[in-house]
Amino acid sequence: MSKVYIYTGLVVLAMASTLLLLYYAPTIACKEVTMIKLPIQSIDDVRLLFPTSPKEIQHRAHCAMERAREAINDIIALDDAERNFNNTALAFDRIAALSELPVTMSAIEIIEYVHPDQAMREAAHKTQIAMREFIVDMISNNHDVYQSFKAYTLQKKEQLRPDQKYFLQETMADFKRAGLDLTPDKLEQVKTLHKALAALGMQFETNIATDNKTITVTREALAGLDEDFIKTLSRTETGEYILGTDYPTYFYVIENADDAQTRKNFFIAMNNRGYPDNEHILKNIIAKRDELAQLIGFSSYAHLDLDSEMAKNPEVVEKFLKTLYAKASKKADQEYALFKQHLPKLVQLTAEGKLYPWDVAYVKNLYKKQHLAVDEKRISEYFPMEHTIKGLLAIYEKFFQLRFEQIPATNFWHQDVQLIAARSALDDTLLGYLLLDLYPRPNKYNHACHATLVPAIVDEHGKPLPEVSLVIANFPKSTADKPSLLKRDDVRTFFHEFGHAMHGLLGRTRLASQSGTSVKRDFVEMPSQMLEEWLWDKEILKMVSSHYKTGEQLPDDLIENIKKLKHFDSGDWTQRQIYLASFALALFGPGADKNPHALQEHYCQTLRPHVLFWPEDHMYTSFGHLTGYASRYYGYLWSKVFALDLFGYIKEHGLLDPEVGHRYVQEVIGRGGSRDPNALLKDFLGRGPNDQAFLADLGL
Repeated sequence: MSKVYIYTGLVVLAMASTLLLLYYAPTIACKEVTMIKLPIQSIDDVRLLFPTSPKEIQHRAHCAMERAREAINDIIALDDAERNFNNTALAFDRIAALSELPVTMSAIEIIEYVHPDQAMREAAHKTQIAMREFIVDMISNNHDVYQSFKAYTLQKKEQLRPDQKYFLQETMADFKRAGLDLTPDKLEQVKTLHKALAALGMQFETNIATDNKTITVTREALAGLDEDFIKTLSRTETGEYILGTDYPTYFYVIENADDAQTRKNFFIAMNNRGYPDNEHILKNIIAKRDELAQLIGFSSYAHLDLDSEMAKNPEVVEKFLKTLYAKASKKADQEYALFKQHLPKLVQLTAEGKLYPWDVAYVKNLYKKQHLAVDEKRISEYFPMEHTIKGLLAIYEKFFQLRFEQIPATNFWHQDVQLIAARSALDDTLLGYLLLDLYPRPNKYNHACHATLVPAIVDEHGKPLPEVSLVIANFPKSTADKPSLLKRDDVRTFFHEFGHAMHGLLGRTRLASQSGTSVKRDFVEMPSQMLEEWLWDKEILKMVSSHYKTGEQLPDDLIENIKKLKHFDSGDWTQRQIYLASFALALFGPGADKNPHALQEHYCQTLRPHVLFWPEDHMYTSFGHLTGYASRYYGYLWSKVFALDLFGYIKEHGLLDPEVGHRYVQEVIGRGGSRDPNALLKDFLGRGPNDQAFLADLGL
């Protein structure tokens, strides 16, 4: 891998400028370029979303930008007296969220995440830089567009719907947070910073995805691991076994390998993906984000970042985390006292009585086996991938009144891709297409996520237009002897990401910018976290389980043992989430010059007192949320409060009750980002949300 230094942003931007000259070259005739078809009508239209060559990536991007430029200029050119919601606000919404520009950009971003061909990934990466520069100049930081909106809002001639008023309110606030009230010279500085940050963020993510670190071990060092797993491993010329840092391999080894040195070496490899390149990039991102916040008038990037969220500012988040930490710590103390009381013979504590970080998952796993009769390997035998998918789809079909049809997926980027058509069970209306890319491979995005390509909207006649989205995961592949078997955590991940897909599919709004998951970032995880809770229910576990040999559902005794895990390590889990949230918040707090490693050490030692901080741990270089969520990582805990409150209400009425599902869609996820989340929650619950269910769920 090529080295990336602090000046990378400048180099990449120089490359982007060259690329833009190529894109705007008059030799490209857009009428001759194959473009996407909207609205989506068929599977062929879904295939057409994805360019199939580097040249096509470039040409499509060029034409999408040129058409968007023309449409934006049409908005700007209007006489202010002629402005109305449709020709100004709605026109901008369609350009920004439902035109060739955002759809093409999403498709190109996905190509970089998942395409097996290096030339395609590189073309996608370079093209995104150009497109993000274009978006800064023409959409997010376009002073003339802001003036057009401002002129329209001052007229107040129309009677607007609540969602239209909310769109104007949020969009104008976004424009001001983008610095569009600044003097021209300062606005140019803001634009330059946004462009540089976009390039740096992309490089940060690319370095994670392409860092295919491995360790090699002897056969003896694999003691405790299943023979079937060992057979799947590649070997060196000298016969040693190769362990790659994909998630299925890592979690299996770190939980089950008896050899402490194997666990240690693997922990260090996993937590140093992207290091040292991404450390330099992250420091640059921190400095530029701080400079950006100062220019716009905020005391820190965290204050700017949270200004649009439910929490509003870092002080509210800090109070939330501090209050929760006090409660979680008592539970964590009890958990670690229990673990130490039953410490495996192969595990040694530090001189201060702490666990080494590579021993934590191993100790927990052994305790579950020996004292709770929970063997995760045995449980995974009840979750073969194919049956689990069918079970999950059946649950969502019933609760959301949907019908899913699995369709042969050919001529996509990889043979592993699966395709599902989603229809209304009531009138068979096509609601959208869901793509699944679920198995690991080299240079593929190595976490799990959901991405929307075409947002779900209803047209002016109330007719739903089909949505398209993708779920990416990295689950173990089938072997010659066994189908792909999912661990409980894999099943939970699947439920979580498919929950985002349901939010995207059913969050059908009139304005594309408010569709689906386009909600406040500290609320976006709520629907997925709420659906994860289904997996603690006996009936649901029966529906999604089927032993890969016998077809038997999870037996009652095993389900009861699984339920014991509900509060098993909730204290430590909460402490870890608070540690990550506090670390992310601190990185983007006041000040441009930060030492990420020192901050990581501080927050780890302060907030995870039972686990030793290891100096070779640079996990922040592979902490992808730092570019996307930035200081808003707290959102996972924040939104879980609402998720558990809603889940408790739904469970009272029936987890598979389609009437409750209909209300949930109509009053919560079906509204997308068209209303404040607090109002959505109050509509559904009949009261304001509270944290009682959250604290009870954690056993606090």
